[in-house]
Amino acid sequence: MSKPIDPPAGHGRRGVLKAALGAAAGSGTLGGFPTIWAQNIRDVVLQHAGPPVTAIGLIADQATKDLGFTVRMQASENADLLNRFLSQSSAIDVADVSITFMKYLVGRNVLQGIPRSKMQHWDVTIPLFTKGRYPDGRVASTEGVAPYGVLYLTDAEAKAFAPGETEWLTGVPSVTNADTLGIRPDLTGRPITSWADLLDPAFKGRAALQDQPAVGTIDVAMAVEARGGVKYGNKGNMTRAEIDRTMAIMMDIKRSGQFRSFWTTFDQSVNLMASGEVVIQSMWSPAVSAVRTRGIPCIFQPLKEGYRGWGYTLGMMKHLTGLKRDCAIEYANWYGSGFQGAVIARQGYYSTQPENVRKFLTSAEWDYWYDGKPAAEVLPDPFGKPSIRPGEVRDGGSFEQRMGNIAVWNSVMDEDRYLTRKWNEFITS
Repeated sequence: MSKPIDPPAGHGRRGVLKAALGAAAGSGTLGGFPTIWAQNIRDVVLQHAGPPVTAIGLIADQATKDLGFTVRMQASENADLLNRFLSQSSAIDVADVSITFMKYLVGRNVLQGIPRSKMQHWDVTIPLFTKGRYPDGRVASTEGVAPYGVLYLTDAEAKAFAPGETEWLTGVPSVTNADTLGIRPDLTGRPITSWADLLDPAFKGRAALQDQPAVGTIDVAMAVEARGGVKYGNKGNMTRAEIDRTMAIMMDIKRSGQFRSFWTTFDQSVNLMASGEVVIQSMWSPAVSAVRTRGIPCIFQPLKEGYRGWGYTLGMMKHLTGLKRDCAIEYANWYGSGFQGAVIARQGYYSTQPENVRKFLTSAEWDYWYDGKPAAEVLPDPFGKPSIRPGEVRDGGSFEQRMGNIAVWNSVMDEDRYLTRKWNEFITS
């Protein structure tokens, strides 16, 4: 097995800190500040919060090594993470913020605006995030919470979204993927090609949903629309009438015994699939990889109706000022420079700066994870454990094929409170 390529030279303390120190020292405008900065940077500690699939310790370790200040990871499941953002943001410095969370956080004095001019890798960030378009000019789906719609702020105060591009960002684009259903191809008994298969009575008692109101409801809406008879105006932003109709359908399906489980954590989804209790379900790409590392067949199945897209940005908490804020900006630039993207690539996620990631992957890894080619050799997961066998092809093909077929984005609907109440009634019924 080939080893990951070492980071290119020059990825140490660079960018904002290096430029600022050099410029300030040369101009003399800041007096003794650069010297104090150089002495104190090693005492800076950034607390980075995120979900377990992105808040990975080895990323923090490499950042600490490269940047000269300390980065510490705090991993929490998404529901807990949102609560922490809203009630304990002073204990966090930077965070992997789901694009859906922006609907809760902007205007709540949690985040600060990030100056786009200080982002070193902006020009290589995918236009799907920065412009709402694909590289070929096609306009991307706006169903749900599309990244472009929550990326820009009216000003530095981070009080309101801007309707178009501005110089202030809610967060720095970082991680994205196109989700679909996970399946056990050895147990389904036939090919799976449509979201409608999630509701097929053939899988009665062997299907599962993620226990998250918007995600679970959207997955069912994709299936309901795919099997015909219902057409939504916007599956990612349903009206009350559409929510009521969808929940009524879901209740009938639940009463029939279709759903084996409603999972809330990554490990639950892995165990349901690995045990064979479930053969088709809402799933995350790293969970599919985790099942495979146990030697069990599992596929992140491409479906003809398209994918449910999602994304994260690296957000900065409102309390950051001075040296610590400058370190956070430097960390954001490091975060998009490639190493972090290579780590998450090995569990099936994409960086929003893919060309930077190429430098940190072997050619075999790049060909498999991004180009959709058969694996030329055994490929590792983020922790070096063999994950992909020679000859395997990534489910869904290349980056362009997967991310170029987003049907709907993860969402916080306008009727979110109503949806959550109805979802809780559904789960407890």
